[in-house]
Amino acid sequence: MVADTHNHTCHFSFDAEMSIYELMTSAKEKGISNIAITEHYELGFDDQLFDIDQYSKAFVTWKDLSKDKVKLLMGVEFGYQKHLAKEVDVLAKTAPFDQIILSNHLVDGQDIYYYRDCYKRPKNELYGEYIDVMAEMADICNEYDIIGHYDYINRYSNHRNSQIFYEDCPKSFDRLFEVMIAKNKCLEINTRSIHKMKQRKIKEYMPDKAVIKRYMDMGGKMISLGSDSHTPNTLGIHFEETIDYLKELGINEVYHFENRKPVAETI
Repeated sequence: MVADTHNHTCHFSFDAEMSIYELMTSAKEKGISNIAITEHYELGFDDQLFDIDQYSKAFVTWKDLSKDKVKLLMGVEFGYQKHLAKEVDVLAKTAPFDQIILSNHLVDGQDIYYYRDCYKRPKNELYGEYIDVMAEMADICNEYDIIGHYDYINRYSNHRNSQIFYEDCPKSFDRLFEVMIAKNKCLEINTRSIHKMKQRKIKEYMPDKAVIKRYMDMGGKMISLGSDSHTPNTLGIHFEETIDYLKELGINEVYHFENRKPVAETI
């Protein structure tokens, strides 16, 4: 199976439940040969930070232990806030990361996992503002490789059709893609988002085809697959279905990163 580029462990991510040993065992059982550990580093939230030096040292041990099981890649998922944006580029250079995910988890300065009142706003307005912030972060920051879960906003939505569609905010998506493509950044298809939508029995649970096609039509070349796993049972979840879906759209490669360089994998 292709690389899973987005995963968290209980050792450094505040909300994860799986140990590195559980992750490695699950990855081997599922035939995932390359797997990135992308621990949460949520700037502005002291309880969601970790010591990067300690992580670097732990990763050396993990990599040695994983030799006969799976190839581990050292990553991080930086959360974005505008007033702390410059810190992302500084922190990115403090460790030998293989890949860096840049994500937005916030609306009005609050994580939407907890801040459900934001969904009282009209869908187009809320989703457009969320993607606008992603376009802003993609522009202001430079030291990242992957834009993470653009569809995080729809995971907990109570709107009638909660999936995020290109038509909800086309100008916002175009701004995001224009910046990403100019900087040669990768778009993540986050299968945890798919899983959440399926759990809620949302009919259109796959990423909007128009979003992916617009990204490719504008010149986007790189797509990654990340399960965003916090527990071992979800590693690589829905990858086979998602790969088939991408193939239908004419996509024949997905990417992961090693030493901050893109590596293509045929699907």
